Amino acid sequence: MYPMAPLIRTALNTTARLAPGTAGHWAFRLFVRPLGRAKARPAEAALLAAARTGVLHVHGKDVVTYAWGDGRRPVLLVHGWSSRASRLGAFAEELLARGYSPVAFDCPGHGDSPGRATNIVEYREIIRRLHARHGDFEAVVAHSFGVLASLFALRDGVRTARFVGIGGVGSFAMLTEGFRAGLGLDDRVVRAMRGHVERRLVPGEPGVWDRFGADHAPEELGAPVLLFHDEDDDMVPPAHARFLARAHGDRARLVVTRGLGHRRILTDPGVVAEAVAFVTAGSVPEPAVTVRGGVSPAAS
Repeated sequence: MYPMAPLIRTALNTTARLAPGTAGHWAFRLFVRPLGRAKARPAEAALLAAARTGVLHVHGKDVVTYAWGDGRRPVLLVHGWSSRASRLGAFAEELLARGYSPVAFDCPGHGDSPGRATNIVEYREIIRRLHARHGDFEAVVAHSFGVLASLFALRDGVRTARFVGIGGVGSFAMLTEGFRAGLGLDDRVVRAMRGHVERRLVPGEPGVWDRFGADHAPEELGAPVLLFHDEDDDMVPPAHARFLARAHGDRARLVVTRGLGHRRILTDPGVVAEAVAFVTAGSVPEPAVTVRGGVSPAAS
């Protein structure tokens, strides 16, 4: 929940009637600012200490990057909103043990990267730069908003052999609607914000709202897809995962879990094992059934 939501609601709704451009500018600045900064957990300290860290300069911002392994068979890990790279540490550790080279980053305003805000276009540019540095990825493993941002980048020149999406956002419209509803904003505020994005963030990119969607042009991904989503996810409705699975058709498989929510799913041993098996085998695993606390192979 945004602090001072009633004051923000009144200010933006009033401004949108009098000066839509100004309302769009300030709504956008609020929309792209994470709600808090996730700190590294004690269990993540050893993995972070073992990483080779670096800094990318993207759109005038510093982005902290992490790399493990010898550089062969790189796998990109992409964190979600108000999160950080180390939250995907369980995947990094298992992949590293199998001879893969995990690569990750903290977006601006997240983790150890400075700043207060970021957006999907900056995610895309960071992923592009890491692709240029490390080469084609053996896999991309993404969580939450990172799923949406990764698929945006993967349809724009970045290549991967496989894709794993966990608790993924499938619709950019859902984000803007959640923002509007959470603050009680008028539709005119969202329209003004969209106008600001088109003019300032992505000028010269026609049809960008369609391209933001994780279901846009799924054939351009050209890689098998494994999706995990918990039926008790309180941040991203499971309908997003079903939406993504339908969009990617026969290339995709959806694994539904129970009792893990939006965050614990990232450390569940069953989820990690299933995802790593998919990455290392290069094929879509057998169907899974839901069990409390994780997933297990379904009998056939």
